Amino acid sequence: MKLHVEEWGDPSLPTLVCVHGVTGHGRRFAPLADAGLAHRFHLVAPDLRGHGRSGWEPPWSLEQHVDDLLESVTDDACLWVGHSFGGRLVLEIAVSHPGRVERAVLLDPALWVPPPIALEEADAFLTEASFASVDEAVDRRLASGLDVAPVRALLVDDFAAHLEPGADGRLRFRFSRASVIAAYGEMARTPPLVALTRPVSVVRATGSRVCPAELVAAIAETAGPLLTSVELDAGHTVIWDAPEETAALIGRLLAAEVP
Repeated sequence: MKLHVEEWGDPSLPTLVCVHGVTGHGRRFAPLADAGLAHRFHLVAPDLRGHGRSGWEPPWSLEQHVDDLLESVTDDACLWVGHSFGGRLVLEIAVSHPGRVERAVLLDPALWVPPPIALEEADAFLTEASFASVDEAVDRRLASGLDVAPVRALLVDDFAAHLEPGADGRLRFRFSRASVIAAYGEMARTPPLVALTRPVSVVRATGSRVCPAELVAAIAETAGPLLTSVELDAGHTVIWDAPEETAALIGRLLAAEVP
């Protein structure tokens, strides 16, 4: 499936593919573009299947998401950034299609979610959430404690682009709940445990439990020296908690020498 794609920066610059996580959308990377990445790269950010303005039809497997992403960007797009579930997808691409990856940065990636936690998270989406206004949606997100110190204005901009009114006039996020539930099942699958042939950097958010150091270390034992990790003082959604720091770190990691 050809995915809807958001873009920033001059198309003559090196292309950086940005892959969002579950419940998200491509425009979520706008703060990183504004923080300077659009001056160094041509950012392309697809809406995953089941999300945003892309098609919502199944299947929603890891393999299908990978196929969709590779079909939706040009063959010479070989720099990748993935957040959360998007990080797992980028890792899958680096392993299964190394010729399409020169370097990759995974932002607090959901490399593996233990099945009991995946079930709990998926169950939460059986109930639909709706809001009377963008401000109400932002207030609920801030009250959830899922983020450490997000910039409210970034959430307002993001949610205004991601919420749409239903027939009842209430706002709902533009994603298929079924696809999100399926994604948690996919994240419970064992991550690829093979030696990497392309450099992949894992950025662990210190205020998040999504990407524990022990898991990264276990995967690195097989992945080898091309898998490296660094820490960032932020919550899971680093794009909201530390956009300038995240953008600068991505730039450094993509320019770093291969170990």
